[in-house]
Amino acid sequence: MNLDCAKQLASANFSGTYMEARQKFLETAAISKPYPCSMRGPSGDALYTDVAYFGRADAKSLLILISGTHGPEGYCGSAAQLLFLQAKFHKRLASSTAVLFVHALNCYGFAWDRRVTSEGCDLNRNFVDFSKPLPANPGYEELAEHLVPADISSEGIQRADAAIAEYASVHGEYKLREAWSSGQYTRPGGRGYGGVEPTEARRTLERIAMDFDVAMRDQVVIIDYHTGLGPYGYGELQCERPSGLSGYERATRMFGASVTSPVVGTSSAIALHGTQDEYWERILGDRHTYVALEFGTFAPSDVRARDVGRKDAWLFKYRPEEANSELGRKIRQASKLYFYPQSPDWEEMVIWRSHLVHRQAIEAVTSGD
Repeated sequence: MNLDCAKQLASANFSGTYMEARQKFLETAAISKPYPCSMRGPSGDALYTDVAYFGRADAKSLLILISGTHGPEGYCGSAAQLLFLQAKFHKRLASSTAVLFVHALNCYGFAWDRRVTSEGCDLNRNFVDFSKPLPANPGYEELAEHLVPADISSEGIQRADAAIAEYASVHGEYKLREAWSSGQYTRPGGRGYGGVEPTEARRTLERIAMDFDVAMRDQVVIIDYHTGLGPYGYGELQCERPSGLSGYERATRMFGASVTSPVVGTSSAIALHGTQDEYWERILGDRHTYVALEFGTFAPSDVRARDVGRKDAWLFKYRPEEANSELGRKIRQASKLYFYPQSPDWEEMVIWRSHLVHRQAIEAVTSGD
């Protein structure tokens, strides 16, 4: 892939809406299976998670590429999936290898430019085992009314920010991040809400895994595309806590020393509850390697990092009837721009890094053939 090619692919592969991204994926994949969502898009359009599979049905090694776990992060993930298809990696698979595309897993969030699902849940906090006691987050309980304040006037935001700053001064920045983002299960409509039962999007992924016999494979590598954390445009390969040190070591053997993990303290993410990796760990154990390919957008100190999620949560908690009003569209547009900066340089950085990771993943799953 040369410089001009990368620029052209960046321009062609990114989409302006969920519907455009879906159409591009369907046209490029050619053969796919739709999984309908019970919700509709902002214009009343039907929503789908689309799945494409290439390779033998009984392939022992499987690569899974997932976009849209967090709604508007799907703009990046969809573009990366198109890139994989355009590079024709799926046509050069070894006989024992297959690839499974999951396009727009949280299609509701993708269409509405919301990080969360239609139930208001962070999908990457929803994969806990709900038959067991749910993780506690006392820090969130203390900050809940400030993280999603009922009053988002200038004065209300100032009061909320002052309370959050006071918490950080007493407990430290790490404890603030933990309270803010590790996941909570007591405050519907709040930040990082993991829910009280599996969401529709989680059930869709579980159904896909059953339909394509994922649990029967000898080796499964999962790349889950994300945005919003880390340096601008850099694609960090993050492991998650459920896979532990062994999962991190498997990933580094495949992708090299750029892999990070909260287990060894190198990740820009903290340890989280209910991540997708918990699901893969439950059904596959050490037969799987999960990485989140996380592309940074704006610094945590940027006011958008706090305001985007706060105002989105406020809108759908306190003014859901205004989701399609001028105010609602403004809030949703800000969310889209935070997770998808729509800048040519950022898009091209995504293309270059994704191509490298895709090549490494294909080499890893075919190395034993």
